[in-house]
Amino acid sequence: MLGPVILAASRSDRMRRLVSAAPVTKQVVDRFIPGETVDEILPVIDELTGHGLELTMDVVGEDITTPGQATAARDAYLELIGRLGPLELGPRAEMSVKLSMFGQALPGGHDLALANVRPVVEAAAAIGTTVTLDAEDHTTLDSMFAIHDALRKDFPQTGCVLQAYLFRTEEDARRLAANGSRVRLVKGAYKEPAEVAHQDKHEIDKAYVRILRTLMEGEGYPMIGSHDPRLISITQELARAAGRKLGEYEFQMLYGIRGEEHLRLAAEGHRMRVYTAYGTDWYGYFMRRLAEKPANLRFFLRSMVSKG
Repeated sequence: MLGPVILAASRSDRMRRLVSAAPVTKQVVDRFIPGETVDEILPVIDELTGHGLELTMDVVGEDITTPGQATAARDAYLELIGRLGPLELGPRAEMSVKLSMFGQALPGGHDLALANVRPVVEAAAAIGTTVTLDAEDHTTLDSMFAIHDALRKDFPQTGCVLQAYLFRTEEDARRLAANGSRVRLVKGAYKEPAEVAHQDKHEIDKAYVRILRTLMEGEGYPMIGSHDPRLISITQELARAAGRKLGEYEFQMLYGIRGEEHLRLAAEGHRMRVYTAYGTDWYGYFMRRLAEKPANLRFFLRSMVSKG
């Protein structure tokens, strides 16, 4: 029940100021966002890959109001890719991008976002890796899928994200599975109206499994974005039933959540990719992490109380 309240707070300037000013906030944010600059994040990348984990990197920031900010977001990703190149990690370190950061919501936003994201995809391909387009609220998805289709004509490994709680997603999954796409499946972390999305957790979980089966039985590459032990177990069962071997799908989890499970899955031979965000504009990302799981909120509140 608290999820929608927290998501509403993520759009409140007043709450942003209050949370940002709390003395304990930085300590707690560091659990989910391990750095603000490329220099701070490179040792994290080295540590995670040293443990056999893979990464998808997200430069946080969504409140883009000018074309100049969108260009700056593009350049931040290009800087990251430039620093990753000498590490020769290839597909072990990919990028995740939100098209809102590239100007999608601005006038002429679809074309602007495509023009900004293409150089990032090109640069990623040049160092042997790829980009996944994150899903945002349902009003942005037709544009996101169109940009995904355009990019895949030249860069077929470009991935995208599906959100299980949306009614449209089962049809989207059938299309993407048939054309061999890389697809990350998540439950969904935006406040969506009942007209377009399941509201009940049980119904979302059932939709997740139906969509996951479609992806596993299809021609694409499923990326399972979940920390739920039951869904992880179901994933393994569906993969076996579909005749998929290790390496023909992967698990993805957030940095700072269930770290021991990351290592366990990697030790079993699974591809285990850690969604690792960094940057200074962390507020919206952080609040969604609190909204997704009550334990995250409890952790934050306990820290605030214990630190006075």
